[in-house]
Amino acid sequence: MAQSASHSAKIAQSLAATCANCHGTNGTPAGTRLPVLAGQSEADLLAALKGFKDGSRPATVMHQISKGYTGQQLAMLANYF
Repeated sequence: MAQSASHSAKIAQSLAATCANCHGTNGTPAGTRLPVLAGQSEADLLAALKGFKDGSRPATVMHQISKGYTGQQLAMLANYF
């Protein structure tokens, strides 16, 4: 079971590498114009990601980025940060 959790954590870290391009490697962007991911509740972050994916939440590029992830992957990202 621990191996499975470890494997899932590695997958989430790999998925989060895309987020790091804009939001920083630890979920805190260098600039002030982008949202901080670190410390957000998992539920709020997942709701935002789902909103980007279905187009109900306004965004610039997140609509396109989020479409590249499955629902399970979005949940892993929300849990990661």
